Amino acid sequence: MSNARVKSALVFVPLLLLVSWLGGIVYFLFILVMIGIGTWEYWRLLKTMGYDVSFPLMLAGVELLLILRQVSGFAATEWALLAILLGSAIFSLVRYSKIEAQAVLTFGLHVSGILYMGWLGGYFLSLAALPKGNWWVMVTLALVWMADLGGYIFGTKWGKHKMSLRLSPRKTWEGYLGGVIFAVSSGLILSLALQPVLPELTLWEGAVMGLVLALVTPFGDLFISMLKRAAGVKDSGTLIPGHGGILDRADTWLWAMMLGYYLVLAFA
Repeated sequence: MSNARVKSALVFVPLLLLVSWLGGIVYFLFILVMIGIGTWEYWRLLKTMGYDVSFPLMLAGVELLLILRQVSGFAATEWALLAILLGSAIFSLVRYSKIEAQAVLTFGLHVSGILYMGWLGGYFLSLAALPKGNWWVMVTLALVWMADLGGYIFGTKWGKHKMSLRLSPRKTWEGYLGGVIFAVSSGLILSLALQPVLPELTLWEGAVMGLVLALVTPFGDLFISMLKRAAGVKDSGTLIPGHGGILDRADTWLWAMMLGYYLVLAFA
């Protein structure tokens, strides 16, 4: 890893853990800002591809989903989705009336972008809202980071078989296996280390949580890689030196929070 990447990790990782530990309004505002910046990066990738999408519309939809998730959980889901569909449809109708060829396509891009960033991003708040949610958020983040670390170490030392040359030339199946090994081992260790504060996390649950996160979250990384490749850019942004943008870091977190939420519910 580059020096800039290491230094950024040493700053950003403790910051996110601290915010997760504090919880409450600090955590909520941090997530609003982080997902908002990620939405801007997502929008910019689409614009770079040549698609005529509206950042204000996309940001409004994402923030609406986040705020409603914080205030009422999933209770306002139907109203939120209705507002997003209507807003995106009206925007496309206006664009079509101006004889813009992409009007129909932008409807799908707006809806999918809002749901991807806002609906998935909302699980940062849903997971934190569970009993001892701040601990579950930190455990989930720790397991994803350990999966990333295992993937990097195994991929660097033994990586030979590429997962997808077109999407991510550096990712290998050996690295994928390393991520699984590190995440499962970390899940076992955390379940023992956190018994005084999180006895709900048993040995087998820690292992299962590490396994599921390590198996699934890399595809969140590949999805954002697909957007970056289509846009012809290396990183989604430049906010975090050595890492790129928020999406370059949160690509796996978005999926991890959703998986973590349903795993915790299944464990209960």
